Amino acid sequence: MSLLPPDESDAVVTEPAPPVHQRRGLPYFLRRPGGLFGASWLLFMLVASLSAPLWRPYNPAQQDTANRLALPSGDHWLGTDPLGRDLLSRIFTAGTEPLVASALTVLVAFTLGLAMALLAAEHGPRVERVTSRLADVAMSLPGVIILLAVIGAIGVRIFVVMSILGALISASVYRVMLGVAKSVRQRLYVDAARVNGLGSLRVNLVHVLPSMGTIIAVQAAQLYAIGLLIVSGLAFLGFGPSEPQPSWGFMIQDASRYVFTSPWLMVPTGLVLALTVVAANELADAIASRGSVASPVRRRKRPPVRTPAPGTTGAAATDPTSLLEVRDLHVGVEDGPALVTGASFDLQPGRVLGLVGESGCGKTMTARALLGLLPDGVSVSGGSIHWQGRDLVGCQERELTAVRGRGIALISQEPMVALDPMFSVAYQLVQPIRRFRGVGKAEARRIAAELLRQVGIVDGARVLKSYPHQLSGGMAQRVCIALALTGQPELLIADEPTTALDVTVQAEILGLLRTLVTDTGLAIIIVSHDLGVVADICDDVRVMYAGQIVESGTTAAVLDDPAHPYTMALLGANPHVPEGEPVPARLASIPGTVPPPGSWPTGCRFATRCQFVQEACTTPFPAVPAHGVGTAERSGTVLCVRVDEIHDEGVRWGAEPVGAEVAPAEGRPADDPAPNAGAAR
Repeated sequence: MSLLPPDESDAVVTEPAPPVHQRRGLPYFLRRPGGLFGASWLLFMLVASLSAPLWRPYNPAQQDTANRLALPSGDHWLGTDPLGRDLLSRIFTAGTEPLVASALTVLVAFTLGLAMALLAAEHGPRVERVTSRLADVAMSLPGVIILLAVIGAIGVRIFVVMSILGALISASVYRVMLGVAKSVRQRLYVDAARVNGLGSLRVNLVHVLPSMGTIIAVQAAQLYAIGLLIVSGLAFLGFGPSEPQPSWGFMIQDASRYVFTSPWLMVPTGLVLALTVVAANELADAIASRGSVASPVRRRKRPPVRTPAPGTTGAAATDPTSLLEVRDLHVGVEDGPALVTGASFDLQPGRVLGLVGESGCGKTMTARALLGLLPDGVSVSGGSIHWQGRDLVGCQERELTAVRGRGIALISQEPMVALDPMFSVAYQLVQPIRRFRGVGKAEARRIAAELLRQVGIVDGARVLKSYPHQLSGGMAQRVCIALALTGQPELLIADEPTTALDVTVQAEILGLLRTLVTDTGLAIIIVSHDLGVVADICDDVRVMYAGQIVESGTTAAVLDDPAHPYTMALLGANPHVPEGEPVPARLASIPGTVPPPGSWPTGCRFATRCQFVQEACTTPFPAVPAHGVGTAERSGTVLCVRVDEIHDEGVRWGAEPVGAEVAPAEGRPADDPAPNAGAAR
């Protein structure tokens, strides 16, 4: 007896999402036609079978010998069997037993299997060895022979038999759930619950089981379908209710004798059983698709483009020397709010561009849009992404695949997630090298060793033989950089590449990236919260807030002489104090949080948090060139209607505004610095 895990590929949704107003109030698995059909059919069968004595037109044992083997008619909607008994009445009368017995099997299997998995995950290897041996013994037993022996000993008591079947299958449930339970118990919120004094039972009920809910539901639905087939199979073999009590299995066995003379007899019962099994499997597939309501990138040849606002159409490439040109990029949720609006920037070979801002400002969405790797339901809704003169917006998946890895590569902020724990480092490097460069296995292994040396790994031969869990965080990040270089890309997107690393390793990774830029002419886009990282490695910077680029320019100009209040706020919240200046009693901070998409203010989106806000900030306005701010040679733009007066007065974020023209926000005293809340990292 085995219970197979769900096929992960089934979780991909191929139909477009229904309109938002149709989805409200429905559980996620009912948003798919298969899930709606499965749940509706099973509910109908259960209600109709349990209530059959109240509405069935005939007693299931009543015979009409004048209408033996009759086809459907007004008297008998589904026809009659060889004894003239009404098929409709017998099918729904017989449905109660398999439906309830299968549910009992699922209940017993998951009660035992989950309990064993939770105990083993909580108490560690010592308990796991015992539970795993018990599961091995249960899985080695011949299930069919045991069931037949039980029937021979106690008779056809189907609910007892199916309970024993559930106990046997619980070993397979345990195997599936053990890994899930161990993974969930390693999460930080489970540790926090234990630290807060929650007992073992409450931790499992409140934190662990809800996180396993989707997998439990999928496995239970599939096991329910298996139980239906087993109950019917036993009745088909003669181990079911005795005549004249009806059962699906006996009715199918009886119909098989007349398959050539009266083929219709097989159809009603066989179709009902088949539809019930299919409904259970469709329900499992729908549950497995949680979180994937639509997949526009996989489904459609072109990403869905909403009716663009004026000025949001893509523009042609203008600079032949640019490696990448992004013009007026808009990214949004299908039938939902925008996530990025009007982002524009250029990137030349050998340059490093930094995208800076708090969480929720759209940095990662902008970077992932360049690769066409946006989450399901999110797409580019306007603008253009010119890669070496070619617009990537609207490209088919096959065309984007040709760019990924070879032209544009990605470094994840979580190297242990980017590396597959099932395969060695050698396998994960050699396979893409062979695919990208068309070389043999030996040559690919040599190139892999050279790439490891290039990213600063001295003992490349040992690392190639290692698995991801055997590497430190810094070593794993170096391997991820080597993996990104396997296709010899011209642009590297680094999404928080140093966030999870200590300070020393951060410096080593940044030094490595600088060396790659110098030696190979590689262009890099750095997504980061850390202004120190940006100042260390970036040539240019784009400061993002609430889906917009609010300030742009060279790194030296923007960080040395910030013009936008948000850039000032980020620098003011930086805990580094310049040498020679006194340490303030309290660092400046940014009040409030980034407004979520869909609730952005009109006009300046930073207005609700800015200490310099005035009424003029609440109406829309365009970005202004930065060449008139500070030094004359400065380039870039600033999205602020008061940039000249703020900059000319020399106001610092968190300090008392200077001059009558630069007044604090209404309702805040002039001598009150910004509240100490929501400080940016």
